[in-house]
Amino acid sequence: MTTRLEHNAAATRYEIHIDDTLAGYADYSERTLGDTRVRDFQHTLTFPEFRGRGVAAELIEFALRDARENDFAIIPTCWYVEKFIAEHREYADLVA
Repeated sequence: MTTRLEHNAAATRYEIHIDDTLAGYADYSERTLGDTRVRDFQHTLTFPEFRGRGVAAELIEFALRDARENDFAIIPTCWYVEKFIAEHREYADLVA
């Protein structure tokens, strides 16, 4: 089983592919708050056949690391992103 994570900037979402099949994604929108660039994570989806395997957690961790590396703050509108950050406090500093 191979896992591929990617930032699909054209679709404003992060994607996770398992064996070349789209397993889930996290949608966001971008905006600027003052001098801060922000990605508002609005929705995370894992397709039913991939649920229960930690797919969403792997995807969100990738998205948050990418946001940090590219100097974005985040807004966790999506309940799952909010929960992930609450459980992984090392990403709390990203919240705008």
